Amino acid sequence: MKRQILNIAVGAILLGAGTSCNDDFLQRDPHVDITSDQFFRNVQDLETYTNGFYSQMRYSYHDLGSDNISLYTGSTEIDQVLVGGVNPGNVGGWSDWGNLRRINYMLARLDNVQGEESEIKHFEGIARFFRAWFYMDKVQQYSDVPWYDRDLTDADEELLYKSQDPREVVVDNIMADLEFAAEHIKAGSDKTRVTKSAAQTLLSRFALYEGTFRKYHPELQLQGSEEEFLQKAVDAAEAVIASGGFSIHSTGDTEDYVNLFKSPSLSGNPEMIWWMDSDQKQGVGNNSHTVFNWQWSLSKSLADAYLMEDGTPFTSVNDYDQKSFVEMFENRDPRMKATIVFPGFKTAAAGEPVRTSPNFGGYLQIKFYPDEAQRLGWNLNFTDLPVFRYAEVLLNLAEAKSELGDLTQSDLDRTINLLRQRVGMPILSMSDANANPDPVLAERYPAVSGNGALLEIRRERRVELACEGYRFTDLMRWGAGAEFNGGQEGMYIPQLGALDVTGDGVEDIAILERPGMEEPISDLPEEVRESLSKYYLVDESGSPQSFYLSEGDHGFIQFTKNKDNVPVFDSPKYYYRPVPQQQIVLNPNLEQNKYWK
Repeated sequence: MKRQILNIAVGAILLGAGTSCNDDFLQRDPHVDITSDQFFRNVQDLETYTNGFYSQMRYSYHDLGSDNISLYTGSTEIDQVLVGGVNPGNVGGWSDWGNLRRINYMLARLDNVQGEESEIKHFEGIARFFRAWFYMDKVQQYSDVPWYDRDLTDADEELLYKSQDPREVVVDNIMADLEFAAEHIKAGSDKTRVTKSAAQTLLSRFALYEGTFRKYHPELQLQGSEEEFLQKAVDAAEAVIASGGFSIHSTGDTEDYVNLFKSPSLSGNPEMIWWMDSDQKQGVGNNSHTVFNWQWSLSKSLADAYLMEDGTPFTSVNDYDQKSFVEMFENRDPRMKATIVFPGFKTAAAGEPVRTSPNFGGYLQIKFYPDEAQRLGWNLNFTDLPVFRYAEVLLNLAEAKSELGDLTQSDLDRTINLLRQRVGMPILSMSDANANPDPVLAERYPAVSGNGALLEIRRERRVELACEGYRFTDLMRWGAGAEFNGGQEGMYIPQLGALDVTGDGVEDIAILERPGMEEPISDLPEEVRESLSKYYLVDESGSPQSFYLSEGDHGFIQFTKNKDNVPVFDSPKYYYRPVPQQQIVLNPNLEQNKYWK
């Protein structure tokens, strides 16, 4: 019975709940056609084995779960958390430890490998890079987790049943892995593989994360230890810059920013540190077409964040919160039109302009949406996708230096202002920003409300990296969970009736109370009425539809699912996830996060 319980625990801890395991699983090698006594003999074996790690490569073309999304018709875990729908008994997660074992399996057998030491350390660095990335996710979810630095067997009963290691221990090990990777992985020319600069980028990202998380989360009782991490974030970012191998992609073409996210080839793009190569001949594609009008839309909060083209906040414009859909896009940072469907946008060269969908909120995502020639179906979009890009490195550097109190105008000019110049936006002046902090951003981030330059760096990070998967983690590390309260909103609707959303002066859509109540559009010409796309607040029986207006017959689009089940961020509890109860049953030494007990 003891043996049976042990193997169940092994299966749950190392492979994830629901994965079957045989009695001898931990004594078998990861691949049935490879055994350790005949493999891990030379550097070529290491290269072959580490190629398997790239299945863990992560890229994103959305910000689901963050305040950049107005409505998602699916369900993210944070959606359920915010309405009290998650508890230790039903929560998922804690289920991918098999990836860690595959990494540790190789690392435990390096002594058998013959070859140049630098070559061996290169591939050791790649393995430790992926181990660090694995544990980064775990720390971001649970804070304290068990640290394993070797593959376990069923004889390792004490380790299998160990409790979590403290966050500080796990983080120190992550940093050690990343620093080893940054030192020993070679520079390389193939940016579809992990290079020294990719390791330095991840080091900068995680050091910034941990430094700011410690600074803005007093419940950890680690405040005062953040500067070491922030300085490492600076040093790693500076190393990428000093390599001289990267620059912001800026040819003077107004589409430079747009093309980063829908290009059929990113080969040779100077901004790419690591990218995913799609290849039609090899059948390697993606589903980036799903960003447009499928299951989600972008939020009013994100739309409001884009500056006016003169560099002033949109939220400082008179009646900014009553602008029509068409007016919202006038004289704005060009990255807004590169990210959100705009009046006149077409999905095909010969098509009609898109009529935006108010049932999602109106601000449909178009960033990453492929051109027609690359948009061939499910998993058949053949655009290359950024994994790490140089823009993030510059943003990491600016933020870390600002958090340290070391930021200068020169720093802004070689980071933030390069991003602004690419799209023709005015430069950020440190003195102006500090003298006149944006009151909207100051209210959003009260912990830094007196640092106008840092507020603008956070804005720049949001708009430059929108829909690339950073926003949720940024809010978590900044202690900005209050941004989730109440849910997100969509576009402003001045009154029931017809609206022009394509910018041609002719009404395209109509929002009406219910079918049959068409008085608000009765004065329109018949051909216009017949061509309208109509949306209703309630159906024939009076049942609410997916959205309503904040003021009844006008106001911002809000969502019915949040009306009677209002999202509320319980701080600090919701900055962490509970350990699934089934895992604690299997291993009683695991402790539940104290906020979820």
